[in-house]
Amino acid sequence: MSQSRSQSQGQGQPEEKEASKTEVDESAAKGSAKQQLETYRVYVVTWNVGSRFPDNISLRQLLGLQDVDDDTTSSKGHLPDIYAIGLQEVNAQPQQQVLGLFKEDPWTHKAKELLRTYDYVAVKTEQMQGLLLSMFVRRQHVEHLHDIEAEFTRTGFGGIWGNKGAVSVRFTLYGCGLAFVVAHLAAHDHQLDERIEDYRQILENHHYHVKRYREIYDHDYVFWFGDLNFRLQGGDSATEVRDLVRDEGQHEALMQRDQLYQVRERTQQAFQVLHERLPAFPPTFKFREGTSEYDLKRRPAWTDRIMYAVQPLNRQPGMQLSIEQCSYKSHPVYTISDHKPVTSDFTVKMYPNVRVAGVVFSPLSVWRIGDENTVEYRKQAEFDEGSNDWIGIYPLEYASLADYAAYEYVNQAESPPSSDSNHEPDHFDTPSHHRRGRHHHKNRQRLRRHQEANAQEQVRLDFADDVELRHGEQYVLIYFRSTGIRGVTSLAGISGSFVAEKRHGSPHRTEYHVD
Repeated sequence: MSQSRSQSQGQGQPEEKEASKTEVDESAAKGSAKQQLETYRVYVVTWNVGSRFPDNISLRQLLGLQDVDDDTTSSKGHLPDIYAIGLQEVNAQPQQQVLGLFKEDPWTHKAKELLRTYDYVAVKTEQMQGLLLSMFVRRQHVEHLHDIEAEFTRTGFGGIWGNKGAVSVRFTLYGCGLAFVVAHLAAHDHQLDERIEDYRQILENHHYHVKRYREIYDHDYVFWFGDLNFRLQGGDSATEVRDLVRDEGQHEALMQRDQLYQVRERTQQAFQVLHERLPAFPPTFKFREGTSEYDLKRRPAWTDRIMYAVQPLNRQPGMQLSIEQCSYKSHPVYTISDHKPVTSDFTVKMYPNVRVAGVVFSPLSVWRIGDENTVEYRKQAEFDEGSNDWIGIYPLEYASLADYAAYEYVNQAESPPSSDSNHEPDHFDTPSHHRRGRHHHKNRQRLRRHQEANAQEQVRLDFADDVELRHGEQYVLIYFRSTGIRGVTSLAGISGSFVAEKRHGSPHRTEYHVD
């Protein structure tokens, strides 16, 4: 991002648990005929749900799907490529946190069940108390995701409880680094200085372990959104502000008094590197629950915002990245909390031909249930295998990267211990001991390698005979390169589909011998 507007560059760069660098194919980078820019859509949601559950409400309008015909392929072709759903004040009572150890948050589940019908996959969810960020990507892009990493920063109560702060997810897709940050900052009109301090704390404490992308503003695209709690300057009463809001001629004057606009554009004390189309919708706070009438216990304010930034000079000379905020609106139809949700639709440019070295699975037509099965794949020459890499077996129509049926570690290493930096479980980065379908064996002879003349390596890995798959259903294999729990994860290869079948008669085993 431009240094003229950013004070955040040059933060400390942690060295531990660093991911391997995601490199662009050099031959493709040099061959301009192979490189091109294409347009992709990113849809961002922010909503303070006020500890409510998504019972008896539809998320179709919120996710921009109200006019999409489920049976029409052409209408689906214009859907977003990425959804980022950021929620605040998700119910984080102790009983909900206990349930969260065994199943996903109700909001994530509701969004997943809707989006799966449009062929989206939940690729990462990060939660810190009431802050929740869920990332969904269209299935066709999943295999191109690299260096997925989550981070969080607590600011409330001195950073002890985590009722305020930020969570983020970053990943690399088609040669571009994208960071999504959802925040909940200090409340109340008079707490402007605390909100600015919250922003600075998030920048100072948010660090990633991916080369070139150590800090938030190192990324090619940044989306920062949430209940930022900025209010209106001035001494008007709540009734006076409400009356001004009703007068369309006063809208621009009110926006000039918006605290976020002032600290971003005028004083440049916070968010100065980010951009925002100024809201043309009414203030999204505070409403009487169940209505679209303002609750005059608080002055109406634009607390819920979505901002963005682009680093135009990527690694491809002569092809600058760009972003456009195509829509920015609130959704008054939702009345379960005292906030109205806000959404924004973006177009971004990325490099669809960028490829990263990975693994290529050999065809597997049938998985014999009750037998040992051998998975074979070829490591490409430049692929850097990690000590915590694993291969998961997924239903063909998997809706989440957490939905594996079974898995094996490539190097047969023990699961690394969980980091104590965050007490929330993470069921994606590396499978953990308490998950279902755990099939991990320390017998290293279950893994056989054969070095080929072209610097590639052929690998065969046995899965145990107690892998529980459903007869007649189809599955795929996914190879994950992982630095460990709460580390950095990349998808390195997805197999073709295969069917699981029960064995008939005597056990069937296929033995391979590698010199």
